[in-house]
Amino acid sequence: MDPNIKYRKEPFVHHLKDKEVFKSIFTPELNTLLEIFKKYNYEIRLAGGPVRDLILDIRPTDLDFATTATPAEMKNMFTEENIRMINTNGEKHGTITARINEENYECTTLRIDVVTDGRHAQVEFTKDWLLDANRRDLTINSMFLDFEGTIYDHFFGYEDLMARKIRFVGIAERRIQEDYLRILRYFRFFGRITTDPHAHDEDTINAIKENVQGLQSISGERLWVELKKILQGNYADDILTKILECGIAKYIGLPSDSNLQEFDRVKNNKLKDIDYQPITILASLLNNSEDAFKLHERLKFSAFDRDLLYFIVKHREVTKDADLKHFQKLCLSNDFGKPKDIKNYVHELLKYHCNKETYENVNNWKIPYFPVNGTMLKENNCPAGKFMGHVMIKLKTIWANNDFNMSAEELITHLPKVISELDLEKGVKKQKLNE
Repeated sequence: MDPNIKYRKEPFVHHLKDKEVFKSIFTPELNTLLEIFKKYNYEIRLAGGPVRDLILDIRPTDLDFATTATPAEMKNMFTEENIRMINTNGEKHGTITARINEENYECTTLRIDVVTDGRHAQVEFTKDWLLDANRRDLTINSMFLDFEGTIYDHFFGYEDLMARKIRFVGIAERRIQEDYLRILRYFRFFGRITTDPHAHDEDTINAIKENVQGLQSISGERLWVELKKILQGNYADDILTKILECGIAKYIGLPSDSNLQEFDRVKNNKLKDIDYQPITILASLLNNSEDAFKLHERLKFSAFDRDLLYFIVKHREVTKDADLKHFQKLCLSNDFGKPKDIKNYVHELLKYHCNKETYENVNNWKIPYFPVNGTMLKENNCPAGKFMGHVMIKLKTIWANNDFNMSAEELITHLPKVISELDLEKGVKKQKLNE
């Protein structure tokens, strides 16, 4: 152990055995798992997140286990006991997943990080609980809990948790440089634990500021997993503001000249008791469509998140003062997918505008059935392909302007004029290209 690191050689011990929330985790499946480890004389304890939750009187949704048994020893043990094992990819990192009566239990061998490169670590197994605690990122994640209800805490995680304080284990700069994603993990857990969105540890923030460039080596997918959780968590707006202050924007795909004025407008006028998609908040920081494209290129969004981002950036200016009919028409457009999908995008656009009345009206509005289909257009001599799609959009606009009450026959009467107008538009565009 580094003599510069503050820790307890003998772990602080605190007991949870009388807590009802602790007693609630003991299912028949968990008892079976514990009996197997006891039978083969290997220690096993809860680690990290579930320990933190139980201390806070929260029943954990997942249980993570640390053990002195190596992967090979666990495989032999589970094989002997006819316990199925799944997700074998975790074995190289020390994790064996046992499946007992449809419940999965991830059991990971105590380990130390031998070599780190800012993204990944080569590990070596150990039987020393202190050394395993020392490799973890945050003090509140470095505690263990045995099944007698005893907490083992070498790095003052219990005190930090009680004070709602987030600190790195040991030297913050060194911990960050082992895996730069820990910068965003700091902010995610800060939002989860703190009761004051401004109570950051200044030494930790300084260490983050000095190492933000390391985030450029982290994959977009990993960044988005953490950033999305931050934006879905507590104090998301205040934490995102702090992230920007730390100079992180350009390393995670946000523009260096992020639109802070628009971001402040959205965050200060957010609709109460309504959840926002993380993308909706991020969109407010972008200046234009090019920024949206670059952000997607960096963070590798899902198709839904990508299209939502493009939709908001494309439509936010022209819909700033739009009426209900305009948003209903948007729901019927097909440039971003099916109407039922676009309605979700329109919901987010209205949240972005902080327009509660129109949001509620659109939310309660059932998209009417459009009576015209492609077969009808073909039967009435409408050209196929992309042209037909443009015709459909024009007819839907006519339909919407007449309060969605027109029949198929009435709409078809407008077809010749629509085709003529589109032919004219096509000719004008072609002429401009040739000039």
